[in-house]
Amino acid sequence: MTTLALAFATLAALLHVYIWFMESLTWTSPRTRATFGTSLAEAEATKELAFNQGFYNLFLALITLGGVAALAADEDTVGATLVFCGAGSMVAAGLVLLVSSPDKARAAITQLSLPALAVLLLAVAR
Repeated sequence: MTTLALAFATLAALLHVYIWFMESLTWTSPRTRATFGTSLAEAEATKELAFNQGFYNLFLALITLGGVAALAADEDTVGATLVFCGAGSMVAAGLVLLVSSPDKARAAITQLSLPALAVLLLAVAR
């Protein structure tokens, strides 16, 4: 069960690294604008905010990956704590998006599904 939880945590972290890439590095590109449903004018106007938000996603990914690495190294308490904090924050952010912007439900569910599975499976395993 723990191995499956760590697999989902790793996938969640990789997804959030990709979100960081889009928000912080390619925000105004046509492909990223299409993904987020923004016009060029909207993307230009929100570029600084997206850059900052992208780093929040990167930090959550790094916390989660640190937890995965710690659990793999038999540092159970530290590893579980980091995975629960990183992946749990991903779930919380997805829920905030879902509640605050129901029109972005697909993105919210995409953002929170993998980390929610990781948190659930790790909780059951512990």
